[in-house]
Amino acid sequence: MNTENTDNLENIENEINATEETQTTELTVEEQLNEDLAKEKDKFLRLFAEFENYKRRTSREKLEMLTTASEGVLVALLPVLDDFDRALAQVEQSEVKEYLTGFNLISNKFNDILSSKGMELVKIEKGDLFNADIAEAITQIPAGDDFKGKVVDVIEKGYKLGDKIIRFPKVVIGQ
Repeated sequence: MNTENTDNLENIENEINATEETQTTELTVEEQLNEDLAKEKDKFLRLFAEFENYKRRTSREKLEMLTTASEGVLVALLPVLDDFDRALAQVEQSEVKEYLTGFNLISNKFNDILSSKGMELVKIEKGDLFNADIAEAITQIPAGDDFKGKVVDVIEKGYKLGDKIIRFPKVVIGQ
């Protein structure tokens, strides 16, 4: 009977070992599934963040392109605007004032159209401190202490489109 008890004891031990192995295998499978799930979740979050960055970048690029798309046309119109301003100044100085109203209406309409497209005049006046970031010095002339390092005259107006200067004002500064 001792052999029978030993066999039964071995069978019970084998069953216990098999149950433990099954539980260990189940835990390993569950751990593996949790690890795989965590990896896939991480991949998803990274892909989602990358897509959000892509959307933001393309929106920003689209907005920038829309604001600066007309830059080439506006730059090409600047000499026409300069010529028109000179013609308007000549009409104002002449004795023929009948044309002045028409020239002013055309000038206002032209400037309003350019403003609606985002173009603005770079504000710089005689007596302002010279700033190389917003103006281009074409020459320096001897001036009194009042105009040393300041704008003496504005030769050509400057314009900006949004925050970007598309033509720097040309100025004369005092030494």
